[in-house]
Amino acid sequence: MSDTPRHSTHTAIVKRLKRADGHLRSVIEMIEGGRPCLELAQQLHAVEKAIAQAKKTLIQDHLDHCLEQAVDGLDERQQRAVDDFKAITKYL
Repeated sequence: MSDTPRHSTHTAIVKRLKRADGHLRSVIEMIEGGRPCLELAQQLHAVEKAIAQAKKTLIQDHLDHCLEQAVDGLDERQQRAVDDFKAITKYL
């Protein structure tokens, strides 16, 4: 498998996930060190949000590029339906 990203956002997604990975390792150390549960919950929430944002970016990128290529040549009504679908997924 190639190290070359398929889309321009992949590099940013990898960077975000590596940061989340480092942060998660820190949380594990915090747990092992007996840090308070409130601090742990806050840090886990930050890791969770970072991963969720990476996933959202990946999905939006896929919709914006891969889906667009797959539905090329649709009539105006069909294209509007695809555009509406892409727009509504931003609320997931």
